[in-house]
Amino acid sequence: MRVGVTLPHFEPTARPALEAARRAEGLGLDGVFCFDHLWPMGQPGRPAIAPLPLLAAVAASTSRVVVGTLVARVGLVDDDVLVASLRSLDRIAEGRCVAGVGTGDALSRAENEAFGIPFEPAARRRERLAAVAGSLVAAGTTVWLGGGAPPVAALGRSLPAPLNLWGADAAGVAAARAGGNTVTWGGVVPTDVDGATDHLASLAAAGADWAVCAWPPSLEVVARAARAVAGARPAVPPG
Repeated sequence: MRVGVTLPHFEPTARPALEAARRAEGLGLDGVFCFDHLWPMGQPGRPAIAPLPLLAAVAASTSRVVVGTLVARVGLVDDDVLVASLRSLDRIAEGRCVAGVGTGDALSRAENEAFGIPFEPAARRRERLAAVAGSLVAAGTTVWLGGGAPPVAALGRSLPAPLNLWGADAAGVAAARAGGNTVTWGGVVPTDVDGATDHLASLAAAGADWAVCAWPPSLEVVARAARAVAGARPAVPPG
C-alpha cells in the first residue's frame, strides 16, 4: 500500500504547502494531495489556495511524489475545462498525477451557492462525473472516484477506476473490495507512530492500494508508520 498526505493549502499563501510537499518527498512518502474546496469545510472566513495551480507548482518543484486532487468536484467549472486542466497537470507532473474526481455532496452546497454556481441534482452530477472520468481514463490519466455510493461504485468497476473512500473503516474498505472495486482510502490517522502504524496496517490488510492521511501534526510520524507497514522503506531521518 502506498501512503500520502493532504497538503496544508487552506492558508493565505502557497508556501506552507510547497514546503510540506518537498518535506514529504524527502521523507519517502508516495504522494501529496489537495482538496477542491472554495473554503475549508464550514469555515467560509478562511482562505483556500486553488488545488490545480498549487499542485502544478508542487509537480514542478518535486521529482518523485504523486500529485493529486482529492477530489476535484464536477460542476464548479465546465466539464471540458476540468478535463483539460487535469490533463495539463498530468503533463506538468510527467505522469505523476492522480485525477481524483467526484460529485460533491450537500456539505459543499453552500460553497456553490456563495459563488452563484448551481448545485445540480445528484443524478446530473453523476452523469457529469461519468463523462469527465471517462474522458480522463481514455486520455491515459490516472483517475480515482470520490465516494462509495452504488452508482459511483458501478462506474468505478466499468471504467475501471479506484474508489476513494474518505473516512471509511477497514471493514468498509474490505466490503468495497469484495464488491469488485479497487479502493484507495483517505482520512485522519492517529498522531502517534504505533497508532498510525496499526491504522495503516488495518487498511492494507483490508485491501486499500493507497492511504492518504489528512494533513497530520507530524509528517515524520506518518513516514515512520508507512515504513513500518511496508517493511522495506529507507530509514526516515530524525527531526
